[in-house]
Amino acid sequence: MVISYNLDGVTELKLPRDVYPEIFLGNITNWNDPKIQAANPGVKLPDQKITVVVRSDSSGTSYVFTHHLAAISDNFKETVGGSKAPNWPSAGTIVKAPKNDGVTATIKQTPGAIGYIEYGFAKLTKMPTAILENQKGSFVKAGGETGAAALASTPFPENNLPGGDVPDLRAWATDPAGENAYPIATFTWLLVYKEQEDDKAKALRDLIEYMVTTGQESAEEMGYIPLPENVIEKVRNAAQMIQ
Repeated sequence: MVISYNLDGVTELKLPRDVYPEIFLGNITNWNDPKIQAANPGVKLPDQKITVVVRSDSSGTSYVFTHHLAAISDNFKETVGGSKAPNWPSAGTIVKAPKNDGVTATIKQTPGAIGYIEYGFAKLTKMPTAILENQKGSFVKAGGETGAAALASTPFPENNLPGGDVPDLRAWATDPAGENAYPIATFTWLLVYKEQEDDKAKALRDLIEYMVTTGQESAEEMGYIPLPENVIEKVRNAAQMIQ
């Protein structure tokens, strides 16, 4: 997940973790706000209103983004909270658009806009993305390496799934702790029945093995995060439960 923006002449933008939640709350409304300018010395930020672009539809993208903001900002947690269909505040200028492609197009067409989209959409459309401050205080660009660092530092549940011996892989990277971790990331999950018929179990195990080996080579070019080794090991162990 990335924060994309449309600022003429600004090719690199740093956003501190106490700033970007306030932008999406409508509390920071101008691009040359002192807090944004302080993080970007030497960058000429315009005296221009910020247009915040959010999703108009219920989405997992909004769920991941708002849960991250709620994790790093008590103000956001109390005001909006984490949701697939957030109730965005009326303060500031907010524009809604459907799906990732709609938000991307709206940002591109709106000078002074900012919004959240999937990394793959930003990569495909060559949209500029903000450099975000992570939990350790480092400003980090979105990318395969920094995304993998986020996933690698994400704690997994210690117990198995309820009622069985299958490990629980439902981990959420709401505020990754890694030094080089990009702060907004998420896993996607594959749901598989543990008990299969005929040769389906082996076929599924082979498919998962392909996904965590050869398939990983295509992750970055498709806009996904390559899985770190510690997560691949967990996935392999879980796949052995398919019989």
